[in-house]
Amino acid sequence: MNSDFEPSNKVGANRPASSFQRLERVPLLMMMLYVGLVGISALFLVLVGAYAYTRLRNGETIGNGYALPRYFSLSTLVLLLSTYVISQSRRLYAQDNLSALTRCLGATFLLSSIFSGLQLLGWQELSQQGLNFTGEASSTFVYLISGVHVLHVLGGMLFLLVLLVRTHHASRDAVRSLVFIRNPYRVLQLRMITLYWHFIDGVWLALFAAFLFL
Repeated sequence: MNSDFEPSNKVGANRPASSFQRLERVPLLMMMLYVGLVGISALFLVLVGAYAYTRLRNGETIGNGYALPRYFSLSTLVLLLSTYVISQSRRLYAQDNLSALTRCLGATFLLSSIFSGLQLLGWQELSQQGLNFTGEASSTFVYLISGVHVLHVLGGMLFLLVLLVRTHHASRDAVRSLVFIRNPYRVLQLRMITLYWHFIDGVWLALFAAFLFL
């Protein structure tokens, strides 16, 4: 065959892929996740902006935030730990270690449950400080913003639970393990849940700082 028709000799064949071509290669589910994360970011920006505006309108001093519950600080550490744990999942998958991956996902689910519980205790502590829905409007935003974040954590936990159950089921049989490991969709799922967890962690750190300094 004439070498002029070889793909490597086509005009532009050796050029790096354009941004549009790279975008086309992004899986649809991952693209939907990116769009969702942008939407979540916009939602929290609006909520934090409304929180700051309410404090200014009420004559509250910006830069002197509420005395946050100690449970909020503790929950922040727990969420950071859960993010570190789930970041190990792709390495364990690459090592074909489904048993360890199951434990990793299970530990992440447990830590996320603890985070949600500590948030509830934090709301109770806020109420004991006199910050409730019948008090200052800005205190209502503390409940609302942290509550919306917890809802996003719970949503991630549902996805995590499904993946955990499937991983545990596959780890109990050699054939199912082989099918699971060779399934590219599982790699995508791990990428998505890891990215989502890092994002939710970053959002909470930003919210925590906003509560402290706004």
